[in-house]
Amino acid sequence: MISLANISVNFGDFSALRNINIEVREGEFFTLLGPSGCGKTTLLRTITGFIIPTTGTVSVNNKDITHLDVEKRSIGMVFQNYALFPSLSVYENIAFGLKVKKVPSAEIKERVQEIAQKVELVTDQMGRKVSQLSGGQQQRVAIARALVTSPSIICLDEPLSNLDARLRIQLRNELKELQQKFGITTIYVTHDQEEALTLSDRIAVFNKGEIEQIGKPNEIYNLSETEFVCNFIGDINKLSAKFLQKVNMDENKSAYIRLERLYTNAPKSHHVVWGDAKVISSEYYGLYIKYTVDADGTILKVVEKNSGIPMYKIGETVSLSFDPSSILQYERGVE
Repeated sequence: MISLANISVNFGDFSALRNINIEVREGEFFTLLGPSGCGKTTLLRTITGFIIPTTGTVSVNNKDITHLDVEKRSIGMVFQNYALFPSLSVYENIAFGLKVKKVPSAEIKERVQEIAQKVELVTDQMGRKVSQLSGGQQQRVAIARALVTSPSIICLDEPLSNLDARLRIQLRNELKELQQKFGITTIYVTHDQEEALTLSDRIAVFNKGEIEQIGKPNEIYNLSETEFVCNFIGDINKLSAKFLQKVNMDENKSAYIRLERLYTNAPKSHHVVWGDAKVISSEYYGLYIKYTVDADGTILKVVEKNSGIPMYKIGETVSLSFDPSSILQYERGVE
């Protein structure tokens, strides 16, 4: 569907993207994830035509669109601040792209009404100014405007970042449902790891203008290929050389383990029992409890499902165990 081959983007002496190669499948929800300034939005703007790459090609269905004008790419775009026209009504905002394309008025009316219904904008909202709408309603208008021209691809640049936490989760779920309903190929930019993990079919993790790893959410989380990905995705424990020595693992490599891969007072099974640890603190989250423990000088965090049994007390001694295959190791200095 979308092929990015050897994409590099330079701004003067600054290299924003270096040798990016990505294949996005038709109907896929593909996320560009990384910290601020890593190049993900630059790549999105390269796909949509706002930036022409220094080297490399952008192709859609085997057609080179690298130098094609923005409006001729059949790509819908939802910006971080939505880029709506505050003085225009909801209807006028959604209809804007169709008017630019000189679509007949009767067809515009039909298509605007159809798309508004699909994104759950009600009739009495259509005549209101977008400045009178809530953040969530404005997001729906922005998505409707992007979809009404029937693009083959939609690109979204951090569309949830300006919303409060509860609305962000609600609209995240709605966004995924909409994408599945339309079956449209989606490129999504975010720095939020939870957003990426819950929404995506696949994720490309960016760091300083390069791709660290491309994979399914569970691959990115459980099988992080680089030390950067390992640290960037979710919370994780770094293991000390002393800890590794005790379980006969290579202490010359950087080693990590996810919080939920450590167990306290677990029954004997395939886990290795490391030894005793002392509870330093606890955090109660309802569904789970996060403990911080001291394992012979190595400070570790452990997440346990809330099973209803009494919580450990501060200072209490617990046994610590894990599956050795859960430890992620990397050559030192590679990050």
